[in-house]
Amino acid sequence: MDNDEILRTHGEALALFGARVHAVRDDQWDTPTPCAQWSVRDLVNHLTAEQLWVPRLVRDGATIADVGSEYDGDLLGGDPAGVWDRAAVAAVAAFAERGALDRTVELSYGPGPADAYCAQMMADAVVHAWDLSRAIGADERLPGPLAQAALREVEPYASGLADSGLFAPAVEPPADADDLTRLLCLLGRRP
Repeated sequence: MDNDEILRTHGEALALFGARVHAVRDDQWDTPTPCAQWSVRDLVNHLTAEQLWVPRLVRDGATIADVGSEYDGDLLGGDPAGVWDRAAVAAVAAFAERGALDRTVELSYGPGPADAYCAQMMADAVVHAWDLSRAIGADERLPGPLAQAALREVEPYASGLADSGLFAPAVEPPADADDLTRLLCLLGRRP
């Protein structure tokens, strides 16, 4: 993807996830998700924390050590949707700054290009939008172009994800699977 497409799909993925966050009812925050051992609140908190990291890493040039434990624990407080909204806006703005996608950022696995980091964040938001949709009973169908962009992002490194311990082993998709189903199966989900 070129930088314009990366920024567009990242923004669309965060908007999609945000729409699902705003659809969470008060009685659903403790509902389990397809992510092992995560409730809806845990899932939203995880993605919120990821967005909060973006300005620090991309705009400020901070390292993992610089940020430390700043985004550990519950960040959502009494206003989960509002906290998510502010974090998402800040992440989109940091990636959209002139030259931001040309920078190198310090990630947990070492230095990497900011454009690749943005594409990874897009794919993560797409997959977790499906997780959140399933957990709260929302429409699990996601926009085809976003599913396709996330699949293109994840396919090159999907085979090593289960080894990280953060993903379940891949599931064989049906022969007629669409891009979203193939993406979810690659990441160990059972759509």
